[in-house]
Amino acid sequence: MELKWLLYVTLLALGVLAAQAHDMDEDNDADDVVDIEDDLDDGIEEVEESKSETSSPPPAPKVTYRPPVPTGEVYFAESFDKGTLDGWILSKAKKDDTDDEIAKYDGKWEVQDMKDTKLPGDKGLVLVTRAKHHAISSKLSKPFVFDTKPLIIQYEVNFQNGIECGGAYVKLLSKTPELNLDQFHDKTPYTIMFGPDKCGEDYKLHFIFRHKNPKTGKYEEKHAKRPDADLKSYFTDKKTHLYTLVLNPDNSFEILVDQTVVNSGNLLNDMSPPVNPPREIEDPNDQKPEDWDERPKIPDPDAVKPDDWDEDAPAKIADENAVKPEGWLDDEPEYVADPDAEKPEDWDEDMDGEWEAPQIANPKCEAAPGCGTWQRPMIDNPNYKGKWKPPMIDNVNYQGIWKPRKIPNPDFFEDLEPFKMTPFTAVGLELWSMTSDIFFDNFIICTERAVADDWANDGWGLKKAADGAAEPGVVGQMMAAAEERPWLWVVYILTVALPVFLVVLFCCSGKKQPSAAEYKKTDAPQPDVMDDEKEEEKDKGEKEEEEEEEANEEKLGGDADPGSASQEEEEEEEDDDRKHASEEEETVNRSPRNRKPRKD
Repeated sequence: MELKWLLYVTLLALGVLAAQAHDMDEDNDADDVVDIEDDLDDGIEEVEESKSETSSPPPAPKVTYRPPVPTGEVYFAESFDKGTLDGWILSKAKKDDTDDEIAKYDGKWEVQDMKDTKLPGDKGLVLVTRAKHHAISSKLSKPFVFDTKPLIIQYEVNFQNGIECGGAYVKLLSKTPELNLDQFHDKTPYTIMFGPDKCGEDYKLHFIFRHKNPKTGKYEEKHAKRPDADLKSYFTDKKTHLYTLVLNPDNSFEILVDQTVVNSGNLLNDMSPPVNPPREIEDPNDQKPEDWDERPKIPDPDAVKPDDWDEDAPAKIADENAVKPEGWLDDEPEYVADPDAEKPEDWDEDMDGEWEAPQIANPKCEAAPGCGTWQRPMIDNPNYKGKWKPPMIDNVNYQGIWKPRKIPNPDFFEDLEPFKMTPFTAVGLELWSMTSDIFFDNFIICTERAVADDWANDGWGLKKAADGAAEPGVVGQMMAAAEERPWLWVVYILTVALPVFLVVLFCCSGKKQPSAAEYKKTDAPQPDVMDDEKEEEKDKGEKEEEEEEEANEEKLGGDADPGSASQEEEEEEEDDDRKHASEEEETVNRSPRNRKPRKD
């Protein structure tokens, strides 16, 4: 126990000393000076006083930025590394059915470096203003036609200031004769809308496509099911995330964030409303017959109320066995006027009426069981049955719940290839946001997955590598946390010292051998003690035999001759030798390590 307490006190002292040492380091920061080596050509120079005696971590490996280059055929690729908006068209349109003050698409777009960028030279498109309508678009190198190749659209988004309410989705603008990017607005026809959107606590990742009804020629929006993944961190962690949509000619689709699938499905089965309408619909002209009986149960028409059924019996009655408690103050009201209350000076009886003091609990009732008129408590009436109703029985005329009959759907069609959507010829961003500085980068539209992956690795992959290189390791993060919360030093010390303490505790706390004084008289003899007892009994027996022989010799001593005396001396010497040998054998057989002494 003394060893355990000593270790506990030692650990606690180490924690306190570490915390104090850390505080002393902070107090003496201004006096600390650290010498570092510069390049050999510059020699050794003195540096400014450092902020801490602890050595600064080695510089993070530098990630050099190179603009991504498509490795295959693309319909559109934009990295914004030229630093200009060349090829992009700002909308000059006005939003319909909106006040003139906010109807204009006058939100500002700029090409900028990302805030706190780890890749100098990596620029992107930034939505600069807040609470305004923004619209910008760019032409594809050639229209995308949905035929036998997949569609892959991919781009990066960083909500540098988080996001309060707004979107960062893109629209693939349909190829139409009326398309005018200078007048791009919310009602401009699009083929696909894809990307993140958030307002309040609703975090969305849109995938919407406009499907053309082959019978009517009208377009209807089809929305993909919501992903099961939690999307919140993509909007709040202020990191750059990569959004990818893959559409395949077999109508399957995948939605990926940071190259991880978060949603997938089929255009025929996983869109709402469905691409194809039902074959049959309910007849809108069908009406339920007047005699149609939908009641599964009806009151028994043959049931009769029993004669002793009293519908007027109350549910509660006064308890006749109750007795008024002793000391009940019948003449005292429960509440009385506050005697300390005074009429306000500005009280106007003509305007406010006659003033009355506020009511307070009667102080006389505090020590009594009750005040006022005593009434018997109410209990359940055992004779209460309530209003009689006939029991319910099965309705023999029950026909089930009526439903209109089904008729062929006059608007039915079957499109088994919804992948073959309207071709599109431009990509656009038409957004409203209550948060500024949304960063977009590295747009690509292509048909090969490998091309999109190479583009992602050369763009988003570099950002991720640079961020990872700039982030401190586990030890660095722990040190930084301890800088803000010095008490963590104690936690770290205890965490490291605890395993050592346990090892020492288990190694040094072996079972102690009890001393002779610790055995009780009632203790069972130990194995080696039993051996000792046998040896002692054997020695005792030998001594008794020797004593008997000596007694016999004394009796016969008068008749013995000198020769017999010498013979007796020889026999005594032999007995001594035999006794000595027996003692040596006893010494060998006994084990001092395991011997446990007995208590007398």
